[in-house]
Amino acid sequence: MVLSVKIPQHKRLYEILRRHIVEGTYGEGDLLPSENELCRLHGVTRPTVRQALGNLANDGYISRHQGKGSIVHYRLREIGILSVAGTTSAVGDRNLKTRMIIKPVIVPWGDDFMFPLSDLEKESGCINMERLRLLDDSPIFYDISYIANINLPRITSRKFENRSLFRILREYYQIEIKGGEQRIKAIPASLKISRYLQLRAGEPVLHLERKMETSNPGLFLYSSIFCNTKKYSIFGRF
Repeated sequence: MVLSVKIPQHKRLYEILRRHIVEGTYGEGDLLPSENELCRLHGVTRPTVRQALGNLANDGYISRHQGKGSIVHYRLREIGILSVAGTTSAVGDRNLKTRMIIKPVIVPWGDDFMFPLSDLEKESGCINMERLRLLDDSPIFYDISYIANINLPRITSRKFENRSLFRILREYYQIEIKGGEQRIKAIPASLKISRYLQLRAGEPVLHLERKMETSNPGLFLYSSIFCNTKKYSIFGRF
């Protein structure tokens, strides 16, 4: 049985406007429709519109100016890997591709895991997958994800090729990413990482270790991400 999830109106409007921005319907410097126009167009209230616009501003898509409105402020060469909106939301589905290296599989946690784990997490096992993220066919992230196997039925059978993990958690399991903590440092690329990111072995890459809090108490999403920042810088807000 597939879970039916009702997406809040402000999130639905956010996704519509975000998609229009990243797909070029609204370009850099363009003015979005006014709050009143968005209310009439989408049949929602002004607080709903304001919340959607506020989230767009927080995620770096627009800037809001008193008396002027909402102006698109989207720079593709900055990638929102640090944002709770997720990489796909920040970059745009049209530009970002996901290649599965290891499909989701349930395995024991490693003894030297990067963050401390609760007893429940250890007992439940780890949903592990590895993905290569490409923008304009250039590899930019090698992403290793870890999730405790807690009340996520059939997640290993879902298709993650060119799909957002955050969106799958939201749509099928009603789980939202709330924030988190991360460690960032530059490291020399191993042979494996250099092969995936098309770099020379030993060339510096940015390594992010993340622990993301979710709306499900006790459930965290962990990631170890290796970033090729030669062409794109990264940004984000927590």
